[in-house]
Amino acid sequence: ATPLLVTAEVILEIVIPLLMADLIDYGIDRGEMNAVVKYGLALLISALIELTVGALAGRTAASASAGFAANLRDDAYDSVQKYSFSNIDRFSTASIVTRLPTDVTNVQSAYQMIIRMAFRGPLMMIFALIVCFRINVQISLVFLICIPVLAVLLYLIMTKAHPLFTRVFATYDRLNNVVQEDLRGIRVVKSFCREDHEKKKFGGISEKIYTDFSKAEKLLAFNMPLMQLCMYACMLLIAWFGARAIVASGNDPALGLTTGQLMSLITSAMQILTSLMMLSMVFVMIT
Repeated sequence: ATPLLVTAEVILEIVIPLLMADLIDYGIDRGEMNAVVKYGLALLISALIELTVGALAGRTAASASAGFAANLRDDAYDSVQKYSFSNIDRFSTASIVTRLPTDVTNVQSAYQMIIRMAFRGPLMMIFALIVCFRINVQISLVFLICIPVLAVLLYLIMTKAHPLFTRVFATYDRLNNVVQEDLRGIRVVKSFCREDHEKKKFGGISEKIYTDFSKAEKLLAFNMPLMQLCMYACMLLIAWFGARAIVASGNDPALGLTTGQLMSLITSAMQILTSLMMLSMVFVMIT
């Protein structure tokens, strides 16, 4: 249900900028009040339907991901009950404790993003690109330069961050193991005055997690500045070339570009770049 609702939401979101362009070109610029009312009502109805569909998509996505996580957690727990002692020793209790709550929650979040945001992002980008190229092919070529550059840079960030996250989750198991040993043998620790030693052992592993995790997060922090750099570069280029096209055509659609079409182009640019930002967030979660 979620992908179907998301598709409807995307279609409505693409239609709204086109209605806005018509509202400006055929209503406001010409001083036609009837056209303003007609396109204004169409905009309002489209926005309300999009809001409803989007809320339903969020509800179904949350329900599906929570159910998926519950089933996964149950099956994983049942699987642990069937392990032999050698298997439990190989996986270690600390590792199993990490897998069941923490990893399942991460998988739940990633799954919810995949069925909603990862589905919405490519659809939004494809539909918005089609609209842009239908309005003006020359100005829309800006996206064909920006998108590959952004994709390559995001790929480099992900490839650098992924090994660090893999190492962090392995270190989490060691941290759990130290805590379990300390709690089980707390009487022995206190009897032999080993508190300082245990604190140093815990502190060393905790420091390693902090170092690796902060390094990975610093890499991922480049994600947003890159997105914004590309987004505003596109906006500036579209505004620059669009304004020149409007002046050259005298705001005549037959000759070039109108004010409403330029506004529609800028809105579509925001939609394309927002969809890319969504995809980058999904990639971060999957990583």
